[in-house]
Amino acid sequence: MKVAIGNDHAGFFLKDTVKEVLTARNIEILDLGCHSAESVHYPIYGEAVGRAVANGEADFGIVICGTGIGISIAANKVPGVRCGLCSEPLSAELTRQHNDANVLAMGARTIGPEMAKKIVETFLDTEFMGGKHATRVAMLDSIK
Repeated sequence: MKVAIGNDHAGFFLKDTVKEVLTARNIEILDLGCHSAESVHYPIYGEAVGRAVANGEADFGIVICGTGIGISIAANKVPGVRCGLCSEPLSAELTRQHNDANVLAMGARTIGPEMAKKIVETFLDTEFMGGKHATRVAMLDSIK
């Protein structure tokens, strides 16, 4: 499995925590930046992760900014991306089960490192349920 990860300056430090989880699971990491705490524009990194997932370069993506809101909006602008903003494990579980989310967004200023670990683990461990949810995901994917 390969996971693309992207962040702005606010998400720079939480990215290290996420990378620890991925490394411990022997998951290949595609780090698309940013690579410092110097101020940058989050849409660049949300789009980069979204494109990596949409074009098959990565199986999943994780994006992190201060709240997770802006970077999730950027990722969701890429056709084929279903990015869910999660601040606790239940949302991570449900966005995978019901929405077949392929990108996870988190806010570095709204959750701590231990919560981030639990969210990432839940997101990666949860399968899409299919069934009636597949119809809904197809409807989402048809929106242009």
